[in-house]
Amino acid sequence: MVGEDDFAVRIVTGSVTCSGALVANDRVLTAHHCVAVRSARGDIEAKEVDPSAVRVELGGDLLPWGEVEVRAIVAPACGHAGGVGDLAILVLTRPLRGIPARNVDLDNAPARGDSVVPIGFGRCADASDGIYRKRRVGSPVHKVFDGRVELDAAICPGDSGGPAISEASGKIIGVVSRSVMDSNEATLGITELARLDTFRPLFATAAQIAGGMNPSELPPIECRR
Repeated sequence: MVGEDDFAVRIVTGSVTCSGALVANDRVLTAHHCVAVRSARGDIEAKEVDPSAVRVELGGDLLPWGEVEVRAIVAPACGHAGGVGDLAILVLTRPLRGIPARNVDLDNAPARGDSVVPIGFGRCADASDGIYRKRRVGSPVHKVFDGRVELDAAICPGDSGGPAISEASGKIIGVVSRSVMDSNEATLGITELARLDTFRPLFATAAQIAGGMNPSELPPIECRR
């Protein structure tokens, strides 16, 4: 049975695990740094992995009930290591049936005081359970910048790329980019979300590619700072 939060998915790229959200039946939103190439030392490089290296897992429990492959990665020319532009859309190899996608808010800028709830598959070191999808404790937005917002949230490794849901509208307003965290999943730390509303062309380009356009025929997605 499909649950309310089944639009939230787990992203696996080699040894890197992140979270994401189904925003159309063939597109998943996540963080850019989740699909960036890592050097042999683990340093993030300014390019994306091959789409075939990315796997999207479905279901909120320890073991996924399904998975789907990726045929294209759409991302801005910035944000590989977090911050502004830390957004990516994964175009899937096939549409998913029976899982409602979650709407994104591209029309309204986040404001101070807005309450948001991050959702992700992160796990902190002191957690007594396994890897499950969880709604994280968050605070109202307390700082708004071009391309990003700050709030306090209880984030764990693996929550990166997870959707931040507006409690007022129920729409996705950002994704988890980076956070101050420790080994306790109850600890609130300063958390940065990459804003969606300043990267509307990202979503338009992903829709064109999903519809059959060749990525090489489309202009690059510029960064806004």
